[in-house]
Amino acid sequence: MSPTHASPNALMQRARRLAPGSFALVMATGIVSIDASQHGLPWLARALFALNLLAFVCLIALSVLRLVWFRDEFMTDLRSPVRSAGFLTFVAGACVLGSQSLLLQDWIVLAWLLFACALPAWLLLGGFWLVALARAMRDGSLTRHIQGGWLIAVVATQGLSVLLVLLALRETALVGLWLPAFALFVLGIALYLPIIALILWRLSCLPLRPRELTPPYWITMGALAISTLAGSLLLRHLPPLPPRVALLLPHIIQAVWLAASVWLLAMIVLWTWRCSRTPIRYSVEDWDIVFPLGMYTVGTYEFAQALPWPALLEIPRIGVYVSLIAWTLVAVGALRRGLRIARIARRRVH
Repeated sequence: MSPTHASPNALMQRARRLAPGSFALVMATGIVSIDASQHGLPWLARALFALNLLAFVCLIALSVLRLVWFRDEFMTDLRSPVRSAGFLTFVAGACVLGSQSLLLQDWIVLAWLLFACALPAWLLLGGFWLVALARAMRDGSLTRHIQGGWLIAVVATQGLSVLLVLLALRETALVGLWLPAFALFVLGIALYLPIIALILWRLSCLPLRPRELTPPYWITMGALAISTLAGSLLLRHLPPLPPRVALLLPHIIQAVWLAASVWLLAMIVLWTWRCSRTPIRYSVEDWDIVFPLGMYTVGTYEFAQALPWPALLEIPRIGVYVSLIAWTLVAVGALRRGLRIARIARRRVH
């Protein structure tokens, strides 16, 4: 095979293998960048922002190519109760990238463009996911498909809430942004409760083999962490609320943060158990571990300031380095896998 034929074929195969949850890379890189910015590492935050812009554009291009070249496989994933939720990583990734553009560069136009893409995608992709779940419920297979990745729906919802809050802080004339931001926060909490109930039932009542404990289970904590972030931003900046709501909101956020902390400890124990029984190999899903770690740090940082509770700031001071190490390890794994695939492709060419 000549090199001129190898390159298009390699691109086609890369597009074909693109996982629905690939935008978790953008989510993870974006939140680690924001984390670095909060802790006096602006040069690193901007470097990760530039990398994230490139990754986002490349993943969109590959997604479009997959839809065009492998439409049947794309639509099969979109209708799958297991894989369809992964497409919502596009929404969450766009929201995190929009938040980066505001916090690091104050690029309001880009943030609005990303929100304009994320909102209809949330409605469309979320609709496909709900239909897939309804079909699984109708044919009695729902319990076989329960997995932590379903909580990406919560992350996407709260991501929209966070981005709306940050836009409202810059577009002060648009006071109408606060109500949908608050409504999305409440909807995210409401979505979390039935999904986590199913996941808890799955973990406690059905046998769980080590290889079945996949990285998306970390989103059980990540969804709570981004809910903490959204709630903390609303608590700090939302215009005056009705007295009962104003009294209740801090208690809800405290409960959410406490639940996130409990899930973090639980996932550390469960992941240690898994790693002791199965080989550690890179997977695209590993970015689902990095994002919750980074989001817990950022969420705790905002939570400590919203209460205020200064003693909690010690957690993000350590957490920023944990999330950076996690990002680096997964990035090295991705790079090694990419180089290995490239070597195999060159051998086939020659």
